[in-house]
Parts: sequence; C-alpha cells; structure tokens
Amino acid sequence: MKTTLLRMSCATCIGLMALIGVQAQNKKPVLSPPEDTSQTVNGKTISIHYSAPSMRGRKIFGVVVPYGKVWRTGANPATTLKTDTNLKIGTATVPAGTYTLYTLPSADEWKLIINKQTGQWGTEYHEDRDLARVNMKKETLSSPQEVMSIKLEPFQGKTSSLHVRWETTDVSVPVVAE
Repeated sequence: MKTTLLRMSCATCIGLMALIGVQAQNKKPVLSPPEDTSQTVNGKTISIHYSAPSMRGRKIFGVVVPYGKVWRTGANPATTLKTDTNLKIGTATVPAGTYTLYTLPSADEWKLIINKQTGQWGTEYHEDRDLARVNMKKETLSSPQEVMSIKLEPFQGKTSSLHVRWETTDVSVPVVAE
C-alpha cells in the first residue's frame, strides 16, 4: 500500500513537472514589451509608460506607421505621460496630471499630440480630447535603431527634451518644468 501510494505521488510530481515545463516552453517573448522613462525635477516626477515595438526587418515610417495619420507612438495600450508638476512641452502649457501621447508623423515634420483621454487602447483616439499639438524637431540617426524608444532626457535645471527614436528617425521637443 505504501509503495503504491509512493509510486502514485512520484508519478503525479513527474506529470506536474512535465506540464510546467511544456507551459514554460510555450511562453513566447512579448513582441512590444512595456517600457518606462522618467525624470525628477524639484522633487516632482515626470514619467512616460509605453510599449516598445521592433523593426523586425520592416520599413517603419511611411509604411508600418503611415505618414499623415495619428500614431499611438508605440504599441498596445496608449502611451501615457504622468507629471506631478506643470510643464511647458514645446509651445504647450501642460498642467500636472495624466495624459496620452500620440504623434502625427510626416516625411518632413512631426507633431506631438497631448491628449486628455487616458486608459484606452492605443488605437482609440479622439481629436476633440486634444490638449495641444506641438511641432517636433526631426533628425536622422546615424544608424538604424531596431527597438523604438521614448526618452525623457535628464533635466538641466528645469529644462529637458523628449525624444522618440526608431528606425533612422529621432524626433524631439523641449520640456520645461514650471
């Protein structure tokens, strides 16, 4: 009896370990993993949460991300800006709070869209909820960047810049803490 019980327990353990191993092997890496960028100025935090897609051999701007159409600026859920202090982003006054960031890319110029709607999936965009649209400076990277990144540069005094980099594109806008 004890031997039978021991054999059944061992068989059950082996079965569970095999099942766990199969499930672990079935987990695929996330194609657009979540990322964050944040900085602190005068004890107040400014953070951006986004999902970072990869090129994976694709032409990005003008194809995967069409020109002349609002882009979620990342993947999956909408890109979120949370600021504990009032900001000046480009020419826009942005009160402390939570916002969604979109961009409007074109071959020559880009606009950053700061939208008051939050918590939605990235493709859900309502223009009537825009707080502001500001021009971004566009530059060309010296070599392609595989994974999209959003970076809030360290503040120098009260001044920083927000960069979106992907493929060979680097677009930026100044950020000033008020």
